[in-house]
Amino acid sequence: MNHLIHLRTFLEAYRAGSLTRAAERLGITQPAASAHLAALEATLGKPLFRRQARGVSPTPAADDLARQVAANLDGIEAAMASARARSSQLAGTVHLVGPAEYLSARIGPALAPLLAEGLRLRIQTGNRARIYAALAEGHADLAVTASKPEGTGIGFADLGRERLLLVAAPALAERAKARTVSAAFLCDVPCLAYDEDLGLIQSFFTHVFGAVADMRAVVTAPDLRILIGMAEAGAGWTVLPDYLCADALAAARLAELPTVRPGPDNGLFLAWNKAALRHPRVVHVRDGLLRAAIPA
Repeated sequence: MNHLIHLRTFLEAYRAGSLTRAAERLGITQPAASAHLAALEATLGKPLFRRQARGVSPTPAADDLARQVAANLDGIEAAMASARARSSQLAGTVHLVGPAEYLSARIGPALAPLLAEGLRLRIQTGNRARIYAALAEGHADLAVTASKPEGTGIGFADLGRERLLLVAAPALAERAKARTVSAAFLCDVPCLAYDEDLGLIQSFFTHVFGAVADMRAVVTAPDLRILIGMAEAGAGWTVLPDYLCADALAAARLAELPTVRPGPDNGLFLAWNKAALRHPRVVHVRDGLLRAAIPA
């Protein structure tokens, strides 16, 4: 049993690059974490980390050991947590981060039934950088992201799909006169965007027109639901995920502008901090969200 404990401490330190952070995530003291690593190094007869001013860096022996044990240890912990989730109280807090729009439209309703089981939820919203920072730093147990997660300490599963649509108020769409719109046409019409980088718009332009979106937005708002309202009011055109503007399109408050090819189709992912899977409540919420997932 001690070997498993020592290996878990090793793997957490390997992923975090820090004994202090590993100890915090495991709920033990730093001296205890150091003792676990020292015992493991004594058993193996070789050093696993180089101590540095800030954190630790792995030796080749550590890289080799991590490759051999990571999947098995993660699997054991997930299986144990899943078993405990079926036979124990689930009271506790689960931290979730993701884009506000998808959390509101899809994740929130799926989470609501879990509250009756004694769970508490702490939900954060943010862009891609904030989402991955929260996962990496252990501030979030679960995350929703539109980019495929990377990193040894992060697991993930497909959550659904979204297609990006080019939309505007029907009156503005009439200006296209039922013909396919071009990048040049759009450059002459006010643009509404999430931020100055034009992330969704750039993705759409690259995929559909093979061009860069060379414009400045007349409005930026870090919540796509604001852009829906402004587009409906005729302030300009924007690019939105299909799940978010489906109701407005069905009610003819928005119209899709015709283009030479459909907008890009993106994957949505549920990601998790592997260290958090030792908690039955995190596994329970993760599995519940995956069961309830509806392709966007």
